[in-house]
Amino acid sequence: MEEIIKLKELSPDEVPQRLKVEFYFDFEKHPFKHQGLFSRRDVNSVVSVLDAIHPYACEWITKAISEKKETSSLKEMDKNYFKGKCIGDFVIYAEDGAIVEPSFIKGSLNGKRFTLFVGKGTVLAGVNIFLDEGDIYIGENNSIEPGVGIKGPTIIGNKNEIRQGTYLRGDVIIGDNGTFRGEIKNGVMMDKANFPHPSYVGDSICGYATHFGNQATTANLGIYAGIFGKKNVVIEIGEKKYDIGRPKIGIILGDFSQVGCNSVSDPGVFVGPNTIFYSLCRISKGFYGPNEVLKNKPMEHGVIERSSLRI
Repeated sequence: MEEIIKLKELSPDEVPQRLKVEFYFDFEKHPFKHQGLFSRRDVNSVVSVLDAIHPYACEWITKAISEKKETSSLKEMDKNYFKGKCIGDFVIYAEDGAIVEPSFIKGSLNGKRFTLFVGKGTVLAGVNIFLDEGDIYIGENNSIEPGVGIKGPTIIGNKNEIRQGTYLRGDVIIGDNGTFRGEIKNGVMMDKANFPHPSYVGDSICGYATHFGNQATTANLGIYAGIFGKKNVVIEIGEKKYDIGRPKIGIILGDFSQVGCNSVSDPGVFVGPNTIFYSLCRISKGFYGPNEVLKNKPMEHGVIERSSLRI
């Protein structure tokens, strides 16, 4: 029987180059506030980062709010202010200059309180906030439009534009100066990430200045999982096969890479830096880039079947 190597059991030195963090993201050229996530003890590859998002986000938010209490002018907002548009228990801290006018807040119903922090200059109006499973930290000078949904644990950096229709489903880390409109779940979006249109990004890591065109999306679970059950994704590098240790994975998108409109990536797509997919691409599981352009050209390469119309 062909050997399948368990990626989680390898030491960082044994991990193939194509599965190392530094192959996709250059933190020296583009420092990231949360690059500590990628150097945790429980991280041996770019894939294992996905399992570390939740504990990292929980720990980071707790520490960041504690530091803000000591160094910043914070006010704890009175829960009665939100009476009629909230359920459950929660805590909200806002810096001077923040506007906090959510449409609805769902707090904890089991006795544990989670916290929302909103930094100065951020406008949070008409937004649905879910504080039933984790804390939410929102930095400074963010524009968050009515109709957005944010579920903890989630970290949002500074100077982002979060457009109407965005749903951050928890275990989400967003850097600075990005644009978003779509659904993100268990993902990292680094500085200047540009996902401004309807899309889905799940169990994915998107690097500096990455971009999804309109309706581009990730598939993060195999289509046959509902029939045959969830099985860990297996990828091939050279002549070796690796069990990545999880059934769900979307896309690993290196710095500056882009996915064109209406393209779909299979579970387990790894894209090196400076790689561009044209529109209408079906991106199969595997490795692409760096410095590559991929086009969907069915008329030239015979992907489309043609037949006569009978009248």
